[in-house]
Formats: sequence, C-alpha cells, structure tokens
Amino acid sequence: MWAYPVRLARDDNDTLLVTCPAFPEVTTFGADVPDALAHARDAIEEAIAARMADREPIPPPRPGGRYRVALPAQTVAKILLYQTMREEKVSKARLARSLGWHRPQVDRLLNLRHGTRMDAIETAFGALGRRVRIEVEETAD
Repeated sequence: MWAYPVRLARDDNDTLLVTCPAFPEVTTFGADVPDALAHARDAIEEAIAARMADREPIPPPRPGGRYRVALPAQTVAKILLYQTMREEKVSKARLARSLGWHRPQVDRLLNLRHGTRMDAIETAFGALGRRVRIEVEETAD
C-alpha cells in the first residue's frame, strides 16, 4: 500500500491545514480529520499527476507520521507503470507502438483521473517485460 504521511495543524479559521513532506506543493484544508485527509488524497494525486506530466520522478512514500493518506490501487498501478517507463526510457509513443495502440490510449492509461481497466494496465506492463502481482493484506484498524 502506498500511503504518504501528512501533517495536520489547526489554522486561524478553525479548519485543519494539511501539508505533505513528500510534496511541498501540497497544501489543502479540511473541516475535520476525515475531510482533511480526503482533500489531502486529492491534492497528492494532483501533485503526482503534475510530476508525471512534467516527466519528473515520483517520491516513494516514507514510513512514519501520525496521519497517512493511502492512494487507490489503480493510482498506484499507474504510478508504477510511469516509473517503469522512466526507468526503461520508454516514451508514450514507443509504448503505444509496441502495444499497437493510439497515443491517446496511452495518455488515458497514465491519467490518474481516468478509470482504466486492469487488463489494459497488465497489457502495458507486459509490453515492458513486467507482470502485475496483487496482494491483499489485513488492515491494522
């Protein structure tokens, strides 16, 4: 599970200010802890999407923190696909050619806001010489 530590602090407006050490650009607010964490997840996903668009590395989650924001499994799969493409120096155009897809299909595949079928993600990893493995673990709470 990818879960980023976040910091929550009361601000002057009686709301919670949320920041994320892994993404200095993330600053958001929430009325209470659940609301703040939900906004934090959206803000972290936006920060990751911006880094992907700029072809920048994505920092991995670090342990620790009282509050942690877990990313959805599909978001994590797309981040890992993006990172694999970076490591292998495979462009979107090259991946599209190897899959026999159009470039917009690869754009959607890496779009964190686009719901993508798991078989498409698996196919893309396969084109990069990788296999997807899924694990399920018990929650701590």
